[in-house]
Amino acid sequence: MRIRPAFANVNDAYHRLRLAVGLVAGLLLALSLFCLFTGEMSAYVSAAMAVLSGIIPVIMSVAHRLMRRRLAEAESAMTEQLDMAHRDALTGTFTRSYFLDELQARAHRGSLGALGYLQIDMDNLKVLNDSAGHGAGDAALKALVRDMQALMPGAIIGRLGGDEFGVLIPGHDNKPALCRLGEQLLRQLGQPHNIDGRMTRLSATIGVALAPLDSDDPTDLIAIADLALYKGKQTGRGCVVPFDPDMLGDERHRRFVERELRAAILMDELELHYQPVLDSQTRQVRSYEALVRWRHQVRGTIAPGQFIDVAEQSNLIDRLGVWVLRRACADQRRLGHPVAINVSPKQLRRSEFAEAFADILVETGTSVTEIIVEITENAPLVAGSVEMETLAELRAMGVRIAIDDFGAGHASLHYLRDFTFDIIKIDRAYVSEFTTNPVSAMIVSAVCDIARSLSLQVVAEGIETEEQAQALAAAGCTGLQGFHLGRPQPLTRDKVICAA
Repeated sequence: MRIRPAFANVNDAYHRLRLAVGLVAGLLLALSLFCLFTGEMSAYVSAAMAVLSGIIPVIMSVAHRLMRRRLAEAESAMTEQLDMAHRDALTGTFTRSYFLDELQARAHRGSLGALGYLQIDMDNLKVLNDSAGHGAGDAALKALVRDMQALMPGAIIGRLGGDEFGVLIPGHDNKPALCRLGEQLLRQLGQPHNIDGRMTRLSATIGVALAPLDSDDPTDLIAIADLALYKGKQTGRGCVVPFDPDMLGDERHRRFVERELRAAILMDELELHYQPVLDSQTRQVRSYEALVRWRHQVRGTIAPGQFIDVAEQSNLIDRLGVWVLRRACADQRRLGHPVAINVSPKQLRRSEFAEAFADILVETGTSVTEIIVEITENAPLVAGSVEMETLAELRAMGVRIAIDDFGAGHASLHYLRDFTFDIIKIDRAYVSEFTTNPVSAMIVSAVCDIARSLSLQVVAEGIETEEQAQALAAAGCTGLQGFHLGRPQPLTRDKVICAA
């Protein structure tokens, strides 16, 4: 039988004891047999037998103490080994499986009551990994754990995923106080941390739940805290969000939309509507933007804002993206002009995206010059990231790249510096104020000047009046798009979309 390493010393001591006792017993037996057969019992023999008889209890006593010490050492080593097996190698927190087992065990013992639970997700860890390396990301996770341990002594902390942690605080039944504790952690994370030799401010999003107030089921407790965390991610990250029962209604709606959208993609219930982009000088169509629409059999037309986010959260965005590209390629010949499709950053993270994109173009017989890829400026793109590499692959193939909603985020000039785009689409917020707000007019004119020097096209989105169209054309915009010039329309068998 294989002996565990921790108990090897105990086993060794046991065998030595057996050997010592066996030797003494053997000598006693030999002397006894000698006396029995010879009939002699001299003083020497009696003394020897007495000494040997006295040695046995001494050996047993010493062996007992030795065995107890060796057993204690073995148990301590075994406990340490088990503890290490339950610890995350990077952060030292409990592993996901052990953490969940501990939560389940507390529930089975009936001790889940008065328990605070925090679900903590570090913000923008992927961006940090891409920009500074995985060593920096690992250092950031360790810093987060140190801050948690300092602020929450006695808490049970487990690493649930790459950048996600669960925190159990036994005996905590005050949700506002728990939220304040989470906010204190965010403030601490916001202080400069030495991350791989660089002072960096960290951020996290936290979902908060209480047992038994919110749930006395351990699985539900984690799920509702995760739902609260997800709501925090939706509202901008870097915040603490307590669970509210109304969130369950929102979650049920999301799951309904996800289920229905999955069926809609399979049943081909989606449509593409095409909005023309006009040449600013000739007012002739130069391209179209493909906008996906969902015509539900019961609920009617569902706006993209109600299902695009759900698609991204449920990984349906890849299927939806493939459907949009195939349909746009199929319609492009009848449209007679290039078609722009919107691509999610999540799609760009797929290392095989560019290859799959090219395969669909070949299958449908569509030229790379006839499809334009649009990405929103709000998308978090970092130089050297997978997303940027994918865009570079597409552009190397000959696909034109447009940056949408330019000016809506905080990285406009940063994007122009780090990546070469072909088309800039100015955000409608600047377009709507172009004729009424001098600052907006100056910004648009400056963008047009920069684009002209870089040989980029500039499209003004959201044009609603002729006055705006003429003024933006005069400012240097090469393309115009908006309801005033043409609304998004489906492509029917007997109809080719034209400008208004």
